[in-house]
Amino acid sequence: MPSPEEWEIVRLSLLVGGVAVVATLPLAFMLAWLLARGRFPGRVLLDAIVHLPLVLPPVVSGWLLLMAFAPEGPLGALLERAFGVSVLFRWTGAAIAAGVMALPLMVRAIRLSIEAVDTRLENAARTLGAGRIDLFFSITLPLALPGVLAGAVLGFARALGEFGATITFVSNIPGETRTLPIAIYSALQIPGGDAQVWRLAAISVALSLIALIVSEVLARRRGGHVL
Repeated sequence: MPSPEEWEIVRLSLLVGGVAVVATLPLAFMLAWLLARGRFPGRVLLDAIVHLPLVLPPVVSGWLLLMAFAPEGPLGALLERAFGVSVLFRWTGAAIAAGVMALPLMVRAIRLSIEAVDTRLENAARTLGAGRIDLFFSITLPLALPGVLAGAVLGFARALGEFGATITFVSNIPGETRTLPIAIYSALQIPGGDAQVWRLAAISVALSLIALIVSEVLARRRGGHVL
């Protein structure tokens, strides 16, 4: 059975993943909407930037976050002046790293769900006098919702597995930034840590499988696949 320390690692991982998804979901939906429905110069460039974390080495993403949120960095200095806080070496920083790495998968899933909405239904609603807001909340969002939820669950699974960007950005601090992947890495460096690795790896696999199965079920509800 996992020890209390290992359950704390699981709790921290779930907290980081949950906050990452909740904080990132509005941005992911906005970007997915722009890419699915928008027609503007630079759309291809925006698409490439959104998906950049998928192809960049995670350590590069973590280093860029470190430069941005360092005390002398643009975002770090802004947070310090406005709120007197820093996300370096804190679980909030781990959530930011997880959210950045999960964003491309969330955007892709949500974009596919928006593109799958039959525009003929929206056009019919317009002819009946529906405004933009009514149309969005009565037609578009309900039809796209399974894909939005699938994207959120898939992003959560990705956030749970985030390692490279997190350890580069906020380091490996027990009880603060040591999530499941980092804890597994730490256990691998300790002689006789194989038992802990097995326990944490089993928990990680179980959580990821559950998230992927839920995501696939939601994706099938809208008649498609997430990936």
